Amino acid sequence: MKISVIIPVYNERNHTSDVINAVEAVPIDKEIIVIDDYSSDGTRDILKNRQGIELILHRKNMGKGAAIRSGLESVTGDFVIIQDADMEYSPQDYIQLLKPVTEGKTRVVYGSRMLGKGEFMKASYFANRVLTMLKNLLFHSRLTDMETCYKLLRTNLLRSLNLTSSRFEVEPEITCKILKKGERIVEIPITYKARKKGKKIVAKDGVQAVWSLLKWRFVR
Repeated sequence: MKISVIIPVYNERNHTSDVINAVEAVPIDKEIIVIDDYSSDGTRDILKNRQGIELILHRKNMGKGAAIRSGLESVTGDFVIIQDADMEYSPQDYIQLLKPVTEGKTRVVYGSRMLGKGEFMKASYFANRVLTMLKNLLFHSRLTDMETCYKLLRTNLLRSLNLTSSRFEVEPEITCKILKKGERIVEIPITYKARKKGKKIVAKDGVQAVWSLLKWRFVR
């Protein structure tokens, strides 16, 4: 079983190499697909000199959702997992995330920062709780962490979702479409430590996420 790791990157010069090193250290059969979303801080130059990855270069900044869609076009693994490039998540958690799929219990596993008692910034924690509660209300589900980066899906299932989002609203789009297909999402506790500085979801992203939840609930 081969895992495709999709890593969207934008202006992460100080973390990119560490993230790739951490992913490479996980003892599983994998491919690493890095999508540079038009970085301007030197990240792109670091990636161009990196061996052992497939590198996709965007010609303009398009957003996380667009980067995931670009990466998905190159995936050859049986399963896909999304990895942020900011070192808030630990790739060593892949091992635990893979267990439910290798045991045939599900085709979708989420790494829950809530179950793992991750270290959040207060604003981020509150926003995630509100969005997850709204999603549970709309879809009659019981997830604890809709906005988690760690979403592990069988490749053909992820491709069948026909994703359209370009920015952070890709997170609710993935979850909503999975639930509408009747798929079972298994959550596994993961480690998480939010960094205090760097790119964070802002208010307009939260509003867009709410709109996306409503849209994908009622759009056929």
